[in-house]
Amino acid sequence: MVHRRDAAATREAILRAGVEAFTRSGYDGVGVREIAASAGVTAMLVNRYFGSKEGLFAEVVDVSVAERTVLGSDPRTLARDIASALVRRTAPEADTLDPFLLALRSAANPRAAEILRAGIEKHVEKHAVEVSRAPRPNVAIALALINGFWLMRKVIGSTALNEADEPTLAETLEQLFQILLDTPRVPLSAVGALAGRRELGKTR
Repeated sequence: MVHRRDAAATREAILRAGVEAFTRSGYDGVGVREIAASAGVTAMLVNRYFGSKEGLFAEVVDVSVAERTVLGSDPRTLARDIASALVRRTAPEADTLDPFLLALRSAANPRAAEILRAGIEKHVEKHAVEVSRAPRPNVAIALALINGFWLMRKVIGSTALNEADEPTLAETLEQLFQILLDTPRVPLSAVGALAGRRELGKTR
């Protein structure tokens, strides 16, 4: 049992080091030896657990894009949830270890781009289609809007976007996502009332 726990901890340490390295430097900007050193293991051990650098990258993409960074699960508030999360996650002080930077810095490599596309379609696009019931092309456009906003505000540091009033930014984005995803607009008061009724039902 000790060996199994050690193996799981080692694997997790390598994966965590891979997330940080690929997000910071992109697929072509980092090697197995560097990732191994960050994890405190040998390059041979990285290949033993993940098969290759490509295998490690595939798992890094899988765990990174599977995390619900901006997409909610409630179709009634989906547009609002995406907009508010997007504004929050692209703020200057927000965490820089995010799936967008991983994709941006790795997409120039053709094989890495294939892995990224598969991960995004499997985890992000599929989830958005299931929740919104919007046509797949509409969801793809919404994802393009998310990525474009992320690039302009977080990476390039657009003065207009960083100096804009955040509630106004979120409201504008919500309207755009509303059009693309065709989700019904629900007042915050109604959402709060519904949540209250659910809590009341639990206590009965």
